[in-house]
Amino acid sequence: MKKKHTGFNTRMVHAGSPEDQWGSAVVPIYQTSTFSFENARHGADLFAGREKGYIYTRIGNPTIQALEDNIASLENGYGGIATASGMGAVSTVYLSLLGKDSHMISTASVYGPSRSIMEKYFSRYGVAASYVHTSDLENIKKNIRPETVLLYLETPSNPTMELTDIASAAALAHEHGITVVVDNTFSSPWLQNPLDLGADVVLHSVTKFINGHADVVGGIIVPKTKELYDRIRPVMVGFGYNMDPHQAFLVHRGVKTLSLRIDKAQKSAMEIARWLEKHPKVEWVKYPGLPSHPQYELARKQMKGSGTMISFELKGGYKAGEELMNHMQIALLAVSLGGVETLIQHPASMTHSGLPAEERLEAGITDGLVRYSVGIENVEDLLEDLEQALDRV
Repeated sequence: MKKKHTGFNTRMVHAGSPEDQWGSAVVPIYQTSTFSFENARHGADLFAGREKGYIYTRIGNPTIQALEDNIASLENGYGGIATASGMGAVSTVYLSLLGKDSHMISTASVYGPSRSIMEKYFSRYGVAASYVHTSDLENIKKNIRPETVLLYLETPSNPTMELTDIASAAALAHEHGITVVVDNTFSSPWLQNPLDLGADVVLHSVTKFINGHADVVGGIIVPKTKELYDRIRPVMVGFGYNMDPHQAFLVHRGVKTLSLRIDKAQKSAMEIARWLEKHPKVEWVKYPGLPSHPQYELARKQMKGSGTMISFELKGGYKAGEELMNHMQIALLAVSLGGVETLIQHPASMTHSGLPAEERLEAGITDGLVRYSVGIENVEDLLEDLEQALDRV
């Protein structure tokens, strides 16, 4: 793309697309493990970093780089680092920014595996983590230690839809020399840009909104500076977390409709959230677009839209959650989110069932909590589906 200062949708479609000798309208799939050199000196220059080019797909690949450059442009970051999964992105960030006897502060209701790998594996090497409600800055402040090096935020959080003030949290962390990472999966670059709000690194599970079609697993990291990029990328390469070229091709295809998909689903989500709020079998609804959301004003300030994710609590608790799952007819009973299809899940019995009950409740993941990812189906059909299932709870 020759013109640099362009709008989001223009960058969404064109950013990162290289010009090849054939004039391809889309990025070709460079499905190759290795790349040949022109001569010995060319190979030496590539390995030494004196010349730009490709050596081996684990290190870099044109198809993958096209996606990396695209998302970096949408997030206003230095560069992208694509990974084989969202957890590959999380693991790469942890391995890059945490060390022996270091400490991390994290949002309590963070994506389940992001917490479980810290508690099961990284703890073996002396890494400690405090899980707090980061929506209250006092909780962050109280848990800062001399060895705290990372503040890991997820906002909106999964699955409680708790929001954290990124700008204020980043300012506080930076006073103590702490690096700030934001998992921006729930919002996507269309609705929120954490780097513009003061974060140092943003990451996504591109499996969700960025790809948007439930057919690819992947992740991406976008650091704000070259220094952080140079610190994180070698870890991804060294541990072999790289994305495959065909994955990258599919995600790059998906991202071209990102704003269109979200805008359609977001409109339906607002209507559904308002409907749920009035339903007699629903205790409460957490949706950033509702005035009843505890951080409604913050959502209006730091997000460009309310998103497509809704959490709500059923009055019947755990059993009601299971019953609702068993009677949905259009919404798919499945984990993941952010696709064109509507998905529903019950965290207490599914994604967060591995957490001890006490920790789960402390994070706000109650027994009757339902997570609902709104797709692009007709909203009338989705409402009818919820109504018939709730009638049977």
